[in-house]
Amino acid sequence: MQPGNQALLSIAEMSKADSLAAQGGVPTERLMEAAGWVVAMNVRKRFPPCRVLVLAGPGNNGGDGFVAARYLRHWGWPVRVALLGDAMALKGDAALNLERWAGEIEPLSLSCLEGADLAIDALFGAGLTRPLEGIAKEVVEALAVPVVAVDVPSGVSGDTGQVLGAAPKADLTVTFFRKKPGHCLMPGRELCGHIIVADIGIPDVVLDSIRPTAFENGPGLWQLPEVGTNAHKYTRGHALILGGEMTGAARLAAGAARRIGAGMVTLAVPRALMPIYASACAPGVVLTPCDKPGDLAELVEKRKISAALAGPGLGVGKATRALVYQLQKAGLPLVLDADALTSFEGRSDELFSNLHHPSLLTPHEGEFKRLFSRSPDKLASARQAARHAGAALLLKGADTVIASPDGRVVIETQAPPSLATAGSGDVLAGIAVGLMAQGMAPFQVGQAAAWLHGQAARRAGEGLVAEDLIGELGK
Repeated sequence: MQPGNQALLSIAEMSKADSLAAQGGVPTERLMEAAGWVVAMNVRKRFPPCRVLVLAGPGNNGGDGFVAARYLRHWGWPVRVALLGDAMALKGDAALNLERWAGEIEPLSLSCLEGADLAIDALFGAGLTRPLEGIAKEVVEALAVPVVAVDVPSGVSGDTGQVLGAAPKADLTVTFFRKKPGHCLMPGRELCGHIIVADIGIPDVVLDSIRPTAFENGPGLWQLPEVGTNAHKYTRGHALILGGEMTGAARLAAGAARRIGAGMVTLAVPRALMPIYASACAPGVVLTPCDKPGDLAELVEKRKISAALAGPGLGVGKATRALVYQLQKAGLPLVLDADALTSFEGRSDELFSNLHHPSLLTPHEGEFKRLFSRSPDKLASARQAARHAGAALLLKGADTVIASPDGRVVIETQAPPSLATAGSGDVLAGIAVGLMAQGMAPFQVGQAAAWLHGQAARRAGEGLVAEDLIGELGK
């Protein structure tokens, strides 16, 4: 898959794509005709003939609905159209396709839902900016039949995925040219159901002018490190992981770092805990004592460390901050997770001011809020945080967002809910430091780690525990 196919367009960017297509000789009338046709075709493919109600809005989304209604009626389906607002107020292509419909138009009301077996939601597209209200909200909330959404379910913001007032749960959403962020961010992603991205005639070349900065995650955006014929353990990278009293966390990270390809993994742990780690760690993990920053400085100086991970099970407080400061002083590429982030609550600028080398921060929502401000717009929050920190950011969740300080963002959509289990975040951090030790840049590390983590979980299936992920990575 090429990166352009994974591009996510904001509402403003999608509007620009339409305009550029028109300037390039593709009439907007043709785009609406193609959009309505592809909605009708997908209804025809996925549902048996039934009584269809098209809920049409006052703009171009409603125009797409008129076209779909016309095609379905031509194919013999019983179709009714209910319009929000005054038909005389319609303009442009929407007005033209209302005339072409040439059938009865009902006013939008709760009573129009009676007798319908399937609803085509063409009320509002992705560009809605204010909450649904009035009869539109009442109808959306009353929908009790399968729903096919045109562009997005009405009430879902195309830019943020947030629900504005109310939104139906669609069985199928048909959108055009490229997805919007709202198709990938929760709760929008869940409300869209199955998503079809249809080609309606907008040429791909318009992306050259738009230059999108948001993408849906996948291997087309990054490449895993290649292992050369003459490779040895040090050319594949030496990952250092700091361990603490929660010994399982660091051990999970170490296993993941090894499995993802790091040539060598060293666990630096408190001397008093060495026996516990020694009895539980795999033989291939190197164990070394580390009680204070001076021990860590000596370790980094003597060994060929390529990248380091601090956080999983390390403990919260002054001691952890001191170790992080030492890693920063050593100039190592860093993955900072869990306790290494929480330890800087209320003093985040102390952390960020020393992030002079390649770094990836991997907070979950709670850890994120301890360091950054969080708005309902997850992409905007992640972008702002990465810019403020001067580091790549992986904001974990059902809709994990990876952000670069330069404003690029990537959304991971394939991770299953089975990852909501203790230790899975430690495995993710281990994957990240293993890739970083092999020379990948932090932003690409975040993308690749999130995708591989999700794919491993899919392979593991139901009943997943964190340990399962490590074995699946090798497959």
